[in-house]
Amino acid sequence: PGPRMESLPEAVLIRILASIPAVDLVLACRLVCCQWKNLVDGAALWILKCQQEGLTGAELEENAENWQNFYFLSKKRKNLIKNPCGEEDLQHWGEVENGGDGWKIEELPGDFGKEFPSEEVHKYFVTSYEWCRKAQVIDLRAEGYWEELMDTTQPKIVVKDWYAGRSDAGCLYELCVKLLSENEDVLAEYRSETIAIPQDNDANWTEVSHTFSNYGPGVRFVRFEHGGQDTLFWKGWYGVRVTSSSVTVEP
Repeated sequence: PGPRMESLPEAVLIRILASIPAVDLVLACRLVCCQWKNLVDGAALWILKCQQEGLTGAELEENAENWQNFYFLSKKRKNLIKNPCGEEDLQHWGEVENGGDGWKIEELPGDFGKEFPSEEVHKYFVTSYEWCRKAQVIDLRAEGYWEELMDTTQPKIVVKDWYAGRSDAGCLYELCVKLLSENEDVLAEYRSETIAIPQDNDANWTEVSHTFSNYGPGVRFVRFEHGGQDTLFWKGWYGVRVTSSSVTVEP
């Protein structure tokens, strides 16, 4: 018979283990023996998996405290906001406030508008002559971010939104994002100022962003709300335009 697995040099064993799916490493391989447990819990195996799979920033994260978490967070990185650009009308958006003539979805660039910086975005939401607001509440556990990860690692929660006016009308825009506990207590909050866009503006799209970090244990939900209105009180949809909203959990 050939040599047993445990007799292999550790570097060779790490390379073999790195070819196994990550979930199997944690749920099965880690239980085989003390040696395998130490390798699965160590940094070298996960650094190699990050390098093999080309995960962005892996070569820059030499001081990552937990490479296993870094790997899983990098693999899971996605926009947790559903229907961010209005491709499904108002589906997935709750607590909708339809002031004036209410929310409307339009095709880019729209009247007196500009194209969006990304060609992947084709639509936007637009507000009316009284306040229009809409919100989404993201259940982090349902999205796969387990409690120990959120309480101990406290990965960055990055929030972004894009807004624009139309060049022939002035408008207002607001963004409010809250990190909520199991009981929906507010543990951290970001609230933009009320941003006023004057009439005869350039209609360019502007990004607003905020990163939550070191927010403490207990975060289970993210509540994202934005909205606005026009400032001329014209019937129809002359208010702020919003699109490409995003919430991501990052290493």
